[in-house]
Amino acid sequence: MKTRSNHLVNQSVCKICYSKYIGSFRSKLQRDVVFILLLMLSFNMASAQEDVATDDYKPFSVGAHLKNMHLWHGFVVHPGAVLATDLEYNSRNEKFTFGFWGGASFSGTDIFNENTGENVSAYYKEFSIYTKYRFSERFFVEAVSHNNYTGVEERGDDLHYWSYDKTQGYNFVDVSFGYNVTPNTLLYLATIVGGGSGDYEVEADGVLKDSWTQYFEVSSVVWQNENSNFSLFVGGAWSFFTDKTFYTEGAGNIVNVGATFSKDLYVVKYKVPVSVTAMWNPEEEKTVLQLDIALF
Repeated sequence: MKTRSNHLVNQSVCKICYSKYIGSFRSKLQRDVVFILLLMLSFNMASAQEDVATDDYKPFSVGAHLKNMHLWHGFVVHPGAVLATDLEYNSRNEKFTFGFWGGASFSGTDIFNENTGENVSAYYKEFSIYTKYRFSERFFVEAVSHNNYTGVEERGDDLHYWSYDKTQGYNFVDVSFGYNVTPNTLLYLATIVGGGSGDYEVEADGVLKDSWTQYFEVSSVVWQNENSNFSLFVGGAWSFFTDKTFYTEGAGNIVNVGATFSKDLYVVKYKVPVSVTAMWNPEEEKTVLQLDIALF
């Protein structure tokens, strides 16, 4: 019995050590992804310096959107008005893109502070890094380091922007592929790396089993004219490793169904692209309407 007991203890210790090793490896993998993105940017900018722009090539651009709420893959990320901005670099051949995307809200949401036991108001705040490479007009690969740090300090935690600790719940990386089967129809597959931002399942022995959640979406423009179009989309999520996914509490499910109408409005001679998205999430039984105005 003593030998059997020691064997079980050693098994348990090995499992815990293995779990810690895998967690450390995947955290390092996420950091390495971000490092590779930055390295790719430096190489592309270095090559761009060899060809001083004497034409209409504009490597850098900025944008700003005003939204009544912020939606993402079936989530209502923030239910109130948001100003979203981006700073982007594009290579001369338009194949490589690297950029920063950020959002900030005009109103707060209630966050529970475990130290005080009270609800406090926290404004939506996000700063994300993304890159995309277009192999052809139809196929591209994309990676995003998401950082939605809304309420981190308000709930009593210390903010560590570059931390990819899966239990912190606000920093994670996903890698996606997109393929246009027709000029108007896109197939999009995104995978969350490791167990980032709570993308894991707690097993009976306490080990955190990463989900590596897959999100797949089909979107298609079904009508258009000179300055407007109407598109439909449907997206679902699942995991090959756990029942729980990043998008669902139980097994995989459809999480994002809807339609978007986009139109170019003109204020005097200034073009203002406007879109309205009706979104239904069957998993959360939630339906919302998002207004998105492109300021520039």
